[in-house]
Amino acid sequence: MGSHPDEPLTPAGRLFLQPHMNTIIHCVVGFERPIDVPKSKDAVMSSIMVRHPRFRSVLVRDKRGLEHWRETGVDIDRHFVEVHDSTSVNDYVAGLSFSSPLSEDKPLWEVHVLAEHRCAVFRIHHALGDGISLVSMLLASCRLADDPEALPAVAGGKRTESAGRIGSLWGLLKMVLLSIVFVFEFLLRALWVSDRKTAISGGAGVELWPRKLATATFSIDDMKAVKKAIAGAVSK
Repeated sequence: MGSHPDEPLTPAGRLFLQPHMNTIIHCVVGFERPIDVPKSKDAVMSSIMVRHPRFRSVLVRDKRGLEHWRETGVDIDRHFVEVHDSTSVNDYVAGLSFSSPLSEDKPLWEVHVLAEHRCAVFRIHHALGDGISLVSMLLASCRLADDPEALPAVAGGKRTESAGRIGSLWGLLKMVLLSIVFVFEFLLRALWVSDRKTAISGGAGVELWPRKLATATFSIDDMKAVKKAIAGAVSK
């Protein structure tokens, strides 16, 4: 047991750990050059990610079955998975999302390195955080190539102090108004409206079918040829 007391999970964290939820976030990051796995392990171990208590804590349950976080050490070799086959990234991530849960005997995150595709798949349980916080943490763990001490910045225009205040107030107002509209629409749909059945509507148990990710590339010339061949076709 670590020197820190166990910390109970938040209600949202418990929700994401339910057997019918068990939500895991998959973030695919591509690289220009081949990935040096030993250096990557060293970089992760020295990053802000591993210093965060959630990323060095295991999930434990007390006598009543309530979940808690318990700090422990991080064995980086157990969190890195090297993949050397030629499976496509889409197929690999689809397989992970369906049939490969995170082991609870270590902190709930992994990094899968797909050497052939020069990319890494970060697998992080949703109980550790939401998408925005995890992306922010990932950016905070990176540095600029031309300045190893500088953090990467999200592109954005420069604004004066007054313009920044007005923009912040306007953004807050829009967030409140749009949230009210969203809640109102959600209640209307939940209480009085239901999604209509279509040719692609799934039946009972469809959520348990194998997942599959697919990409497609379309030629503009081919689409123009189809448009000319079909009477009355229009572009949208």
